Amino acid sequence: MRTFVRGRGIAAMGALLAGALLVGSARAEIPDRTIKIGILNDQTGPFADQSGKGSVAAAQLAVEDFAKEAGTLKVEILYGDHQNKPDIGATIVREWIDRSGVAAVADAVNSGVGLAVNQILHDKNRTFVATNVGTSDLTGKFCQPTTVQWNMDTWAMGNAAAHASVKEGQTSWYFISFDYALGQALQRDSTAALEKLGGKVLGSVKHPLGTTDFSSYLLQAQASGAKVVAFADTGGDLVTGVKQSAEFGVTPKQTLVGLFTQITDVDALGLEAAQGLIVTESFYWDLNPATRAFAARFAPRMGGRMPTANQAAVYSSVLAYLRAVKAADTIEGDKVVAKLREAPVDDALFGRTTVRSDGRAVHAMYVFRVKKPAASKGRWDDYELLTTIPAEEAFRPLAEGGCPLVH
Repeated sequence: MRTFVRGRGIAAMGALLAGALLVGSARAEIPDRTIKIGILNDQTGPFADQSGKGSVAAAQLAVEDFAKEAGTLKVEILYGDHQNKPDIGATIVREWIDRSGVAAVADAVNSGVGLAVNQILHDKNRTFVATNVGTSDLTGKFCQPTTVQWNMDTWAMGNAAAHASVKEGQTSWYFISFDYALGQALQRDSTAALEKLGGKVLGSVKHPLGTTDFSSYLLQAQASGAKVVAFADTGGDLVTGVKQSAEFGVTPKQTLVGLFTQITDVDALGLEAAQGLIVTESFYWDLNPATRAFAARFAPRMGGRMPTANQAAVYSSVLAYLRAVKAADTIEGDKVVAKLREAPVDDALFGRTTVRSDGRAVHAMYVFRVKKPAASKGRWDDYELLTTIPAEEAFRPLAEGGCPLVH
């Protein structure tokens, strides 16, 4: 089995394979017995540490593991930087499919980009392995028979955080949220979960992507008197907001909840600033022997960095996709996703995972508290487990999402 990794940033769009097949949606076979997967994400911006080149490395690991069972199939991995712009992401994906014969797109990481790509892949009947698209609308009103959402979503993260918060008597929240699709969905879904449990929202404020000064937002959060300040953002913005929370004296009086926090965010913050932060994750590298074994393979390729939930999910979802393509013997998106739905996946990193009719991959979720510096044994030893949300409770009930595929 041969494996290739190629870059496809927007500057390299003219360097596409001259001999690539133009793959139409009607072709059922696997052209040249080669499966081409595009890893689309943020390579240089605020989500680059969460996904970025680490997602490409994780996909490569999945391809190497698939080689043991691939038979005559070959796999090529391409990657592109959408720069967190839906129009750029859409352009890359159209080029990949129409000129390079890409069969699936994975990762995506930005909700706005993910929603744009979702429609294109449905129209082309190719698979969207929406590994790290946060908005729950992807398996709600915008669900498609060609899409599977693997890692987490805003409903799952808000639900888990609300349960953990209310359990500790912290029933009043104030939101500091992204002013785009992810932040809107995080705040909406978290609010619904909190209010269902008897809690209440005392206020909220929105900020643009790439904010460097959170002072006015934090002053409003302090003035609200809420017991919890919930960050409905992620990546570089979350890091900046939490750091400035410590500087403004928020943390001794109010609990911080990072609704979409990953291990690289905590590493960037440092335990001194991040200690006590409540986070919801679908994966932690030190959770069990299987996650530690994967981290031991991943880290040498990424300069010693531990995998994020995003990167681990790219590994798991790409491997599951490749197995489904082989079983279905086609790259047609609706048939591949139908194959994924046929039986649960016993996944090494996420546990038993079931793909529902709305495309939602269902597995356990976890709530962690960031350790105090004295409790950590070293870099990346950041979390203590507070609670496990079992798969049957972790994600939005199938009937409540508004997906037209659900009958």
